[in-house]
Amino acid sequence: MKKSITTIVLFLVAAFANGADENFRQDFDLSKCEWSSIGRNDYFILEPGYQETLDGREGIEKVHLVVTVLNETRIVNRVETRIVEEREIHDGELDEISRNYFAICFPSNDIYYFGESVDSYDDGKIESHEGSWEAGIGSAKAGLFMPANPQPGDRFYQELAPKLAMDRVEIVSKTISLKTTAGEFHDCLKTKETTPLEWGKEYKVYAKGVGVVQDGDLLLTKYGKISSFRENP
Repeated sequence: MKKSITTIVLFLVAAFANGADENFRQDFDLSKCEWSSIGRNDYFILEPGYQETLDGREGIEKVHLVVTVLNETRIVNRVETRIVEEREIHDGELDEISRNYFAICFPSNDIYYFGESVDSYDDGKIESHEGSWEAGIGSAKAGLFMPANPQPGDRFYQELAPKLAMDRVEIVSKTISLKTTAGEFHDCLKTKETTPLEWGKEYKVYAKGVGVVQDGDLLLTKYGKISSFRENP
């Protein structure tokens, strides 16, 4: 029986929405990992007090994003993870705060993502927690956030929480140069992010020893250890 074009399109959309693409790695053997909630690899710093600030626009809105590695940990699926806070401000008003859970697998030095707690705001009040997930709850499990030695063409899932969060990454290049108000960066890592839960894509750029220097249309404006940060509050 011949299928109509509409039927075929609906089938493809359904397949996309259910994550049918098998080209992205989603099975990770973590059984030999010796976990640490502090450390770094070339492109991601997981050290308490490290902070990055990015600024730009999303559409007509001015966006200010502050990413801070907190001196806080959380046990997620029996692993001690480090909390990294992302505080996003749109046109001077708080839009979202997310607390992200990361840990480093030794000896590979790959960094895994164990989930996040999201507070979305409207007029100064929390309106939802959409996007929150945690490895070990339901069928959610840790995803690979940043490998120690990423190579162009590598594809992997960063988030593995079906129907909630399924961000995936393709390594595009390791030779990008980028200039921002925070400095000039060379031999940077460029990634393309997509998700089977919705259409669209986003590019990010990471510099060695710094971390993310471009997130979509946001560019790095400041980075480093917070001078007033207290190691043992």
